[in-house]
Amino acid sequence: MNREKTWQVAVKLTPGVLILALIQVCAVARSAETGSSAPAPVPAVADPCPRSFAAGSVVQNPAALFSSHGVLSVRFSYQHRMDASNRELFCFMTPEGLQNPTLHVKPGDHLIVTLTNNTPAQQLTMTVNPPNCGASSMGPSSVNIHYHGANASPACGSDEVIKTVVNSGETFRYEVAFPSDEPPGLYWYHPHILGLTEHALEGGAAGAIVVEGIENVQPAVSGLRQQILIVRDQEIPGEPAAGGNIPSWDVTLNYVPVLSPGDTGITDFVPARLLMQAGERQFWRVSNSSSDSILDLQYVFDGAPQTMQLVAIDGVPVNSQDGTQPGHPIPVKHFRLPPAARVEFIVAAPPPSVQLAQLITLGIDTGPVGDNDPQRPLATIKLVDGAAGALAHAAGARGGANDDRVGAFSALNTHQRRFAGLRAAPVAVRRTLYFNEKTDLTGSTTFYMVSEGLPEQPFDPNAPASIVANQGTVEEWAVENRTGENHEFHIHQLHFLVESQNNFEINGSHPAPAVTGQYLDTVEVPYWDQNPSHPFPNVKLLIDFRGPDVGSFVYHCHIAEHEDKGMMSIIEVLPPSVAGNSASRIHAIGRPPGAASLK
Repeated sequence: MNREKTWQVAVKLTPGVLILALIQVCAVARSAETGSSAPAPVPAVADPCPRSFAAGSVVQNPAALFSSHGVLSVRFSYQHRMDASNRELFCFMTPEGLQNPTLHVKPGDHLIVTLTNNTPAQQLTMTVNPPNCGASSMGPSSVNIHYHGANASPACGSDEVIKTVVNSGETFRYEVAFPSDEPPGLYWYHPHILGLTEHALEGGAAGAIVVEGIENVQPAVSGLRQQILIVRDQEIPGEPAAGGNIPSWDVTLNYVPVLSPGDTGITDFVPARLLMQAGERQFWRVSNSSSDSILDLQYVFDGAPQTMQLVAIDGVPVNSQDGTQPGHPIPVKHFRLPPAARVEFIVAAPPPSVQLAQLITLGIDTGPVGDNDPQRPLATIKLVDGAAGALAHAAGARGGANDDRVGAFSALNTHQRRFAGLRAAPVAVRRTLYFNEKTDLTGSTTFYMVSEGLPEQPFDPNAPASIVANQGTVEEWAVENRTGENHEFHIHQLHFLVESQNNFEINGSHPAPAVTGQYLDTVEVPYWDQNPSHPFPNVKLLIDFRGPDVGSFVYHCHIAEHEDKGMMSIIEVLPPSVAGNSASRIHAIGRPPGAASLK
């Protein structure tokens, strides 16, 4: 679906509601909080969004930028181009020509991003009602940035997406403060303009963020060569029929195309290549930065599954969350990775006797109305000598710093205690949330992210928050899937503890391995089989509001098509000092939007 059509669909979701009109309005071209002068625009790059890798190419780490003295300052030009298949590509370019570089920060660092939207201007069809924080209108060329997984403030100018927009020709300055107890691991950044997220992600506008220091929490990775692997998806020509081995979306691995039989002239999958040395162990850090594609990663030698030593999920090192002891990896034979999720694991190179070693994604049943996600290879492993491997990894830096190895263990990081005591914390409130869909007689489907007791309605940025919570508390949420396709629950600003995965077996699914008992920001809930006598598949989550951040932010399905079409809601976290902010007030969220107790 092209960008203009996506925009038109999004704004027509709810009659009488300009669903995108008031979404993204915050300090455009100025810093409203500080009163500072407007940042200098970032010039457009002459040759933006280069995608020059051929199918079957060797995967290289993205260009990398590192913080210094507690600050990483980056200048991004948001640009686009059309490829040979007439697909629209998007990217964040630095003035030096780096495309979507990996941003390396340390806990406690500040990430300063100056963003200029250099895409061609389109008509600003949506008027933004006051109070304005910059732009007063928006359209299909608008952009912003979400710092996915960061436990950062949702205030304007930080990791805020409900009200932040940058229109063509405008410049905006972000300053994202990573907390000193931010877990070390893999995060990512991407546009989050509601109604346009899917198109931007399909166009490739996403990059990795690495919070440094994982070797001091998980010593098993100390000194290993690392591969930062970003999976993105893009449209396949035509509309693949339901079922069969043609996926709904092509994917790329660090922009190396992984072609499929749906592509012109292609009869079989064409994977990328990853280089390893004989006897080597590598640390693979995988971000599913796809718009819609679900992955189930497996490492195979001649078709036989191999053990992957799981080190971190969604940026959080496993088995070490309270920071009081070193973590230890979890051995798994496959790992389910929904859109927006990240996983980090150690693998061993194949012995020379192995004929074919590959990283694959297993086939996934996404439900009777879900997308096609068949089994396919992502990359073939090629054994090389040390010099050739080092040369290929260094080439990935391309003007940025070289990040081909993890640092050496120095000392256990004892201040990474963000989640200490969460399992034993008293639960202030228990809630039920659910995904739902309704298709009308014309075949148009509306998507809902609903808090039990509230009316079903697609996302409306002008409605009161569906949930009001207290800073300093812990809540338990049961998130149900009441639809015939899989959904992926994501909440901004924080992580949650997965207590349980329930009723997955009713449709032949199984709980995702190594997920229960870990801390995530994105989790999959499989489809319901539509049998009224069967319970809904659900996950139970401990939601941790004990951090310092207050304000309004969103939770939603991270299948971007669903998010764009309304499967999202707002939560407001109030400080304890706010009058009337009590447990009784929180329980009152079951009243209809606009009830006096909600505001």
